[in-house]
Amino acid sequence: MTKPHLELTGVEMAFDTPKGSFVALDNINLKIKKGEFVSLIGHSGCGKSTVLNIVAGLLQASKGGCILDGHEINAPGPERAVVFQNHALMPWLTVYENVDLAVQQVFRKAMTKQERRSWIHHNLELVNMAHAANKRPGEISGGMAQRVGIARALAMKPSVLLMDEPFGALDALTRAHLQDSLMSIQQDLNNTVIMITHDVDEAVLLSDRIIMMTNGPAAAVGEDLAINLERPRNRVTLADDPTYVHYRQEVLKFLYEKQRKLENIAPHRNKKATGTTSKHSALTAKT
Repeated sequence: MTKPHLELTGVEMAFDTPKGSFVALDNINLKIKKGEFVSLIGHSGCGKSTVLNIVAGLLQASKGGCILDGHEINAPGPERAVVFQNHALMPWLTVYENVDLAVQQVFRKAMTKQERRSWIHHNLELVNMAHAANKRPGEISGGMAQRVGIARALAMKPSVLLMDEPFGALDALTRAHLQDSLMSIQQDLNNTVIMITHDVDEAVLLSDRIIMMTNGPAAAVGEDLAINLERPRNRVTLADDPTYVHYRQEVLKFLYEKQRKLENIAPHRNKKATGTTSKHSALTAKT
């Protein structure tokens, strides 16, 4: 069998708190192939960002490990680039200089100044931002700034692109344009992508697999859903596709059932504290 490009084995993450140890993740096992687009989805607090930070090398798992191409991850590295929800651009630098900052860190000795310049413009062109190379972040829109953040990550030539709700703060139209751009770029470059999202439609549209996580604490992989939709994908034609609708319903069902479990905790606590349960709580417990 072909070895996975990226593998998490028995990953547990515990944090020390004033009240004792808090287990955020429990026995996470994942195998991801080269060029696969994987989305992590689940309710807030289920540990999605913790998984991403472990893969990025920003956190070290309490137990278990993360292997990339046969090497254990124990620190950040240029082969894993992160795109944040907030573009995190340096406001005093131009678009070009923001990308150059990352390129110099990775390729200072490997590229001449002219090669760096050509490479930076190439990556800005990938996200249709070459025309704004001399502008500063405050002079461009949020969607444009996010495109620059993606260009900066791609310019590091990462084998794994890690995306933490990269389109969450954008309006619907801008989000759709960036989703389409990401699909096109990922298909051309064959990067492995791990993306956190709360958007079910986004997850189904973009992903080869959706990892649905159980509620925390001690969150785990609840379901691993393969998305067998042909590429390239068109959001307009997929909207009425029965297979697309089926996948969407599967994810929504999983999330809805997990939400019910969360909501059912509240009436029990309320009853214990007051001896009564509100009409709304009683109805919630029955649904």
